Amino acid sequence: MPGKVTEVGTAGVVNAMTVDVEDYFQVSAFEGQVGKAQWQNWPLRVEDNTLRILDLFAEKEVRGTFFTLGWVAERFPGLIKRIVSDGHEVASHGWEHVRVNTQTPAAFRQDVERTRKLLQDLSGEPVLGYRAASYSIGATESWAWTELADAGYRYSSSIVPIRHDLYGIPGAPRFAFNAADDRLLEIPITTVPLAGRNINCGGGGWFRLFPYVFSRWAMSRVNDVDGQAGIFYFHPWEIDPEQPRPAGLSARTRFRHYLNLDRTYARLERLLSDFRWGRMDDIFLPGETRK
Repeated sequence: MPGKVTEVGTAGVVNAMTVDVEDYFQVSAFEGQVGKAQWQNWPLRVEDNTLRILDLFAEKEVRGTFFTLGWVAERFPGLIKRIVSDGHEVASHGWEHVRVNTQTPAAFRQDVERTRKLLQDLSGEPVLGYRAASYSIGATESWAWTELADAGYRYSSSIVPIRHDLYGIPGAPRFAFNAADDRLLEIPITTVPLAGRNINCGGGGWFRLFPYVFSRWAMSRVNDVDGQAGIFYFHPWEIDPEQPRPAGLSARTRFRHYLNLDRTYARLERLLSDFRWGRMDDIFLPGETRK
């Protein structure tokens, strides 16, 4: 059954560990200060940060899914080969971190097809998964699921069922559901219901904002009470407190982007040890992986 969690012996639910492979200057919140034409002028740190993550995963014996920008893969093909050789899944994050809600269907189709082809050529494996930049498949972008299915993708992890100023579909299911006439599985980022609303507990800035004890409690609740696999995500730049800082950022953007960067790596070490982790395709598409 699509979306059913995988059990490993008596150890409980296996959660999905995911990494959005993009550099610090490519985040949507920096678009006003660092345009795409300026990307080449900023020091590239994504390769070293991702290699550090791969080393940590190897130490903890964790396998995960790396949603990778085509822009990054084109410049660091060896990084894609290392991800695959370590036993991880390579998935698509689009070419240049362009939000879906700013694209036409035709432009989106070209973007996801181009990225999938490059990642498959470099990895030598089918690319089944996609994650939208900034979770930008909203309530009016359901057409994107059809485009993804037509392009050969089998799942997407592109929405968060919360109310947020930048993204979110508050009324969406908390767990995996079928889209595009049952040709695609949409797997939302993990949330927990509190005081009548969903709270993001699936990673990113929320992982850096809340104390680690909350993240551990929330993921445990999803596993033990809901009986579901959690989806956790983070970015390579979130373990890099020494990254260059563009000028002119708003106070809100500075807070969201730089909060507790110096604590993320240590929290990740605990998270990797406290739960069981796996690849998105192995958990949600059993039997279809690596064909």
